Amino acid sequence: MWFRNFSVDELNNRPKNHIGGLLDIKFTEIGEDFIIGTMPVDERTHQPAGILHGGASVVLAETLGSIASYMCIDPEKYVAVGLEVNANHLRPVKSGLVKGICQVIHRGAKTHIWDIKIYDERGKMSCISRLTVAVINKPQ
Repeated sequence: MWFRNFSVDELNNRPKNHIGGLLDIKFTEIGEDFIIGTMPVDERTHQPAGILHGGASVVLAETLGSIASYMCIDPEKYVAVGLEVNANHLRPVKSGLVKGICQVIHRGAKTHIWDIKIYDERGKMSCISRLTVAVINKPQ
């Protein structure tokens, strides 16, 4: 499914001066049709009530799905950009790490759709998200 073989180290060695780097999102596993990543739940990702901010969960979901789309395309010809994201926040998380599992729903020539489920350290789902990515020609 992937355009070429990618390693977890390669994904984690991307530049850090973006929101995924600022929130310390790390990739932990690449499968045949999925990727997994983690994000800490701490002062960077809390909302004022001291629980994981829903927007931070969406950042994790969109980061995983966007990178998954990038892994499916020829980056010399195309770029993958988020088109639509939704999320249902199911339960609060106060601390620790959350783990996002991103799996393909649809991989077409112009759009990709990803299912991202986010779990707390007890294995309880805290968020379910769907991301639609547009595959466009790389700007010249």
